[in-house]
Amino acid sequence: MRPSVTRLAGLGLLLLASAADAQFRAIALPITYSQNYDPSLSPDGKQMVFLKALEGRETLFIAGTDGRGERQLLKDSADIEDPAWSPDGRQVAYVRIENGRNGLYVMNIDGSGSRRLTPPTQSPIHPAWMPDGKSILYCTNDDLDPPRKNAAEVYRIDVASGKIATVISGGVNTYPVPSPDGRKIAFRKMLDINSEVFVADADGTNLKNLTDHPAFEGWPAWSPDGKRIAFAANRNSSYQIFVMDADGKNVTLVANTEGRATAPKWAPDGKTIYFTNCWKTGLSGACEILMAAAPL
Repeated sequence: MRPSVTRLAGLGLLLLASAADAQFRAIALPITYSQNYDPSLSPDGKQMVFLKALEGRETLFIAGTDGRGERQLLKDSADIEDPAWSPDGRQVAYVRIENGRNGLYVMNIDGSGSRRLTPPTQSPIHPAWMPDGKSILYCTNDDLDPPRKNAAEVYRIDVASGKIATVISGGVNTYPVPSPDGRKIAFRKMLDINSEVFVADADGTNLKNLTDHPAFEGWPAWSPDGKRIAFAANRNSSYQIFVMDADGKNVTLVANTEGRATAPKWAPDGKTIYFTNCWKTGLSGACEILMAAAPL
């Protein structure tokens, strides 16, 4: 399956001559590499917003879901993370990072009308729109002092009023995503040094460990019909994308990728899963957006 954003790679060639045998040995060194990641698809499945690293800064781009026609959507002096396309297709939520401070913002899909939602006292990450488009789930940053994990809570903010409600607290809780009907929330919860995919009611009650596995798991994403959840896990040493039933049963590998695959997103028709895959290329690294058929 071809990447949805074409990989750009350049190789520098260093030739070493041996005076004794006059033979050459070639060592290939990367001199350029691309960084494209964190796709979020439009409700009609025809476009995606995603992150691209330009001159050492993460910024927001838009393109077709085939990777064509990409253009920069937001020009900002700060780093941009975690884009999330709204259910009505009109807005994008994202995290803006400047001087070490995070803020949750929304803007129109054409890049206009950007405004901050969260107060400066919070450090939000990973926004996800509720199905009705009136509120956004997010969590606070759990990496304030890496590699140590700090407590992180899940919140819901009303887009119109800015009113914030605590949904899940106690421990490290990140990557919240609502089910298509808005009745459930899937999220990542740290248990000591392990990470599991949990599910809870929309009000944060009735928590249940869905994965319950010694591997490190997270990045959940509901299928459009609400019957399955995609997630990333290192069950096979490297991180790959898996799909399970909404009750945690019938775990299936999506694609036998190499590298570090995370952040799966379903196409609106439920037939395709997009995700980020990162890997080392010589002395540096690259991240690209890949797509794969969803398991039947």
